Amino acid sequence: MREIIIPIENISPMEFFGVNDVNLEIIRKHFTELKLVARGNEIKVLGEEKQISELKEKILLLIEYYHKKGTLREDEVEDLLSSYSEERQAAAPESKDVLVYGQNGIVVKARSVNQQRMVDSSEKNDIVFAIGPAGTGKTYTAVALAVRSLKNRQIRRIVLTRPAVEAGENLGFLPGDLKEKIDPYLRPLYDALYDMIPGEKVRKYIEDGIIEIAPLAFMRGRTLDNAFVILDEAQNTTENQLKMFLTRMGPNAKFIVTGDITQIDLPRNQPSGLVQASKILRGIKGVDFIRLDGQDVVRHRLVREIIDAYEIKKKEES
Repeated sequence: MREIIIPIENISPMEFFGVNDVNLEIIRKHFTELKLVARGNEIKVLGEEKQISELKEKILLLIEYYHKKGTLREDEVEDLLSSYSEERQAAAPESKDVLVYGQNGIVVKARSVNQQRMVDSSEKNDIVFAIGPAGTGKTYTAVALAVRSLKNRQIRRIVLTRPAVEAGENLGFLPGDLKEKIDPYLRPLYDALYDMIPGEKVRKYIEDGIIEIAPLAFMRGRTLDNAFVILDEAQNTTENQLKMFLTRMGPNAKFIVTGDITQIDLPRNQPSGLVQASKILRGIKGVDFIRLDGQDVVRHRLVREIIDAYEIKKKEES
């Protein structure tokens, strides 16, 4: 470990560190291995020689950028340092287990046997159904596979969709326009993306159509090609809705369908399309079904125990 002082020259500390040290916090986020303390027009740094050297390079780059552009906003600091993070990840030794290097040092990979089966199956099949209870990492693993494919340029876009089915609530009574009503249903997809891609880049990808997040109804009449497409919460689709979705598949497309058949929010007399698909589509080459269970839960330990308790109750009643 080494401790040094890096002077912040030719720029005022307020301009460099930002209001309430917002820029400094962004730097800390991208250099988690280092301990940084701002003092006047200098930064005290504690860490390994290699990381310190990389930090000094970036500080010089930020100062140079300020003198060229006359500004050093949060988004500009984030963009400059994100490019650095991606360069580091590209240079890092490849691990076949790692799906994506995410934000704040997150390493995204399969964390259970059945999550690994999802990964392996997606590499061999164009349509994968991942069925299991809450907390088993179905959606998160699927999004990681999509992000990896985009970064590796295997596809041109990511499409994430969910049915907007109310779980005991009525969309019509929610405030706001259609987007504001629908966004809460799509929040888990946004959260997964922001774990794996810098926020500004996610927003730019959405603006450019490289990432699309939309309700299932918006898929009708389309052909989804050169895309990695995820249908989440598929237990809340009808047979016709799921058939409509699956037949959107175009050339060079990968589909992952996730759902929890123990939490179906459809009307009682309406069969789940996911349950039916698991019977109808078995045996078709290129379509695979992966089952996840309580052993795959990666949330709080109580989630696994809750799932097990409900399973015991279900067996007792059957």
